[in-house]
Amino acid sequence: MDYIVYLSGEIHTNWREQIRDGVASADLPVSLYSPVTNHEASDEVGVQILGAEEKPFWKDHKASKINAIRTNNMLQQADIVVVRFGDKYKQWNAAFDAGQAVAMGKQLIVMHAPELTHPLKEVDAQAMAVTETPQQVVEILRYICQA
Repeated sequence: MDYIVYLSGEIHTNWREQIRDGVASADLPVSLYSPVTNHEASDEVGVQILGAEEKPFWKDHKASKINAIRTNNMLQQADIVVVRFGDKYKQWNAAFDAGQAVAMGKQLIVMHAPELTHPLKEVDAQAMAVTETPQQVVEILRYICQA
C-alpha cells in the first residue's frame, strides 16, 4: 500500500529532510508533502499577490487564506499527518493542523521533545504515536509499509 504523508509543524529545523532521506533510503512507498517552509514567503504571500495592507491583521489574513488552500488540500489528501512541535515558538498553526487531522479522521503522529509533553498532552492523547525524532517517524512508516 502507498501512503500520502503530510509533514506539518515547525519550519526552523531540518526534520522534514531527515524523514525524506529516511523514506528514500528505505525505498518506502510513501509520498511526502509539506506546507511552504520559507517563513518570509509564507508570511508575505498575501500582500505580494493581492496588494499591501495598512493593518497587520489584514496582511496576516490574506496570507493565511492563501496558505490554507495548500494546507487544507494536503490535509484532505493525506493518509497520515505528522505534526512536529519545536520548542522555540508557540506553534498554534501546528496545533490547529493536528486538530484538523483528527477531525478529518486522519492518522496523527506527533513529534516533540519530552519537555513539551505536559503542554501538548491533549494533542498527544489524540495521536496514534508520539515520537521525539524523525528517525522514529521513519521507523513507524517502515513498519506500516511491511508486506
